[in-house]
Amino acid sequence: MTKGRMESVEVFTSEGKGRGLKAQKEFLPGDVIFAEPAYAAVVFDSLTHVICHTCFKRQERLHRCGQCKFAYYCDRTCQRAAWLNHKNECSAIKKHGKAPTENIRLAARIMWKIEREGSGLGEGCLVSIDDLQNHVDSLGEEEKKELRADVESFLEFWPPQSQQFGMQYISHIFGVISCNGFTLSDQRGLQAVGVGIFPNLCQANHDCWPNCTVIFNNGNHEAVRSMFHTQMRIELRALSKISPGDELTVSYVDFLNVSEERRKQLKKQYYFDCTCEHCKKHIKDDLMLAVKEGESKPSAETVKEVIQFSKDTLEKINKARMEGLYHEVVKLCRECLKKQEPVLGDTNIYLLRILSVASEVLSYLQMFEEAADYAKRMVDGYLKIYHPNNAQLGMAVMRAGVTHWHAGLIEAGHGLICKAYAILLITHGPSHPITKDLEVMRVQTEMELRMFQQNEYMYYKMREAALKNQKIQVMPEPSNEASPSLFHKKE
Repeated sequence: MTKGRMESVEVFTSEGKGRGLKAQKEFLPGDVIFAEPAYAAVVFDSLTHVICHTCFKRQERLHRCGQCKFAYYCDRTCQRAAWLNHKNECSAIKKHGKAPTENIRLAARIMWKIEREGSGLGEGCLVSIDDLQNHVDSLGEEEKKELRADVESFLEFWPPQSQQFGMQYISHIFGVISCNGFTLSDQRGLQAVGVGIFPNLCQANHDCWPNCTVIFNNGNHEAVRSMFHTQMRIELRALSKISPGDELTVSYVDFLNVSEERRKQLKKQYYFDCTCEHCKKHIKDDLMLAVKEGESKPSAETVKEVIQFSKDTLEKINKARMEGLYHEVVKLCRECLKKQEPVLGDTNIYLLRILSVASEVLSYLQMFEEAADYAKRMVDGYLKIYHPNNAQLGMAVMRAGVTHWHAGLIEAGHGLICKAYAILLITHGPSHPITKDLEVMRVQTEMELRMFQQNEYMYYKMREAALKNQKIQVMPEPSNEASPSLFHKKE
């Protein structure tokens, strides 16, 4: 592979969008179009002591750098692999007296790499750091103030013996981080743990109904460690059949919102007006705002009142979740559902959001039967809205399947787990840790289902005995964060 070239894709000028990526050959659903190591990446400030600074895996016991006392690693292998990127940072942290924020650390890592290698095209890179969008000219006054503060903090941290860069170039790097940073997740993709810059990925334009997805994959730990010096990679994977010459697109935001709201979010965070077909034609907006049909169809005023009540309740739910008041969350969900159910349609996004929270929190509280009912309704709605190969859909179906299994509903549970496995094979691939976990669940529930079909009474007796002889498996504590979004945006 020569510098600035990649066999599978090429950079082209996309009409009305600037640069974009175009397929050079045919891809089928699940194909990896390319895998890319991070140009630079850092762990979030709040997780620096629980996440490996090399492979971004969450580990119970990490080895701390003996010099700066800041960086943590899985083992000596990860620590040695990190030294090229950590060497300058380690010295600067010791001299500075403390580690700066994640944005400053990421900017510094980018600058040190430029100091070592120059800012031109690297091996396998389609675009240089200098050519990435920064949108500095589009920033509002408050954002410009934050940018100036970041630049000042950077200059305080940056060692005088390192290559010195002009204020304009430093501002460019912070602009690149702000609008091109990619959220890194833990090994199971459930928690955002850091942010990195991936120049090739940055060229993929947005579409609300994309033909590709991006997955952070460090599934085969040793293989990844031998493949990339940065010890982690993202994969651009095909969601549908892609022909040579087709533009490769990803979604910067969750599709589960009406087109007007998605466009507002994209304009605010990424400074462009979305002109995708789904936004222009308001496709699926009717489903997301659906109301009950029939003789007793609710009035527009009633619908407005219920939606406002739902928004207010979601705010209260977020506050209660932050405080760990999960029984209060359940109470709020039940009250809201009582008001929603006579008014809102089964695919209404406000109903689906409450169903999602209710099923997750009830599972955590071991109230599996009620949780399974809400999870099934949520999945039924999602299946009518999301792209059939959407990663968030796959994760939601998987959680619903596990909840049904816990509730003893083996037939529905196995069916949902199989459906989730089919989706995640495409979105995550067979080597991803979460797909491997799901394959184990699929095999187990298939075996249990056969036992259930042969003798239902004996199945429940054996299940009861098995559960008595082991500690009740506690479901993961509900997260106070949304699922990791694709592109990182500094708040």
